Amino acid sequence: MRAFLILLLSAYIYASDIVSYRVDAKNIKMFHKSSSGKIFGNFGNLKTNLKEQNLTLKFAMNGGMYLKDLSPQGLYIENGKLIKSINLKHNSYGNFYMQPNGVFFITKEGAASIVKSSEFKLGNSINYATQSGPMLVIDGKINSKFNPNSKSFYVRNGVGVLEDGKLIFAISKEPIRFYDFANFFKKAGCKNALYLDGFVSRIYLPSKGITNQDFIFGIIIAETKKSN
Repeated sequence: MRAFLILLLSAYIYASDIVSYRVDAKNIKMFHKSSSGKIFGNFGNLKTNLKEQNLTLKFAMNGGMYLKDLSPQGLYIENGKLIKSINLKHNSYGNFYMQPNGVFFITKEGAASIVKSSEFKLGNSINYATQSGPMLVIDGKINSKFNPNSKSFYVRNGVGVLEDGKLIFAISKEPIRFYDFANFFKKAGCKNALYLDGFVSRIYLPSKGITNQDFIFGIIIAETKKSN
């Protein structure tokens, strides 16, 4: 009984230290550049651009690792167009290359999936896709590469697919281990979940009073709605 209570308390602590947002995959889009070819770079720029289209930014999160020029480090598909091909390198430095890494994608029918990069198949049905790494949860299990006693703590963000097909996006309020962050997605019921980034991670979620628009990053994953 005591062990169960400790486990329950630990789960509560992890959940209370993490901001999460559940959403239908069909409502999610990915953004990188404006129609003029300028990289958005942050939520504020995207918000301004959407306003010109009579759209309101409802939710946003940085959506995968990027290079110094803010271009995607791996696969990126936007509005059905392949912007950058998949990156299948293994022996390179950084979290992106921690194996297995993965691809988060949404089909034109609005169905979402997260798969290992090695298992991803490019097809005409894919509307949006971003590659990042490492995978947090794989087939219902925490990535075996994660050490529950690791001394590596960073603010981290990621995405998982729930049993009902909806998405859960999450970001830690404070620095957290990979293992504990992955455990959050596992306990939420995700069969697969993907790490999007750390340190630079930000979320825009006005419904919870979070409206920071600073910092610079590459791809932005967002939900929009028609302005009143």
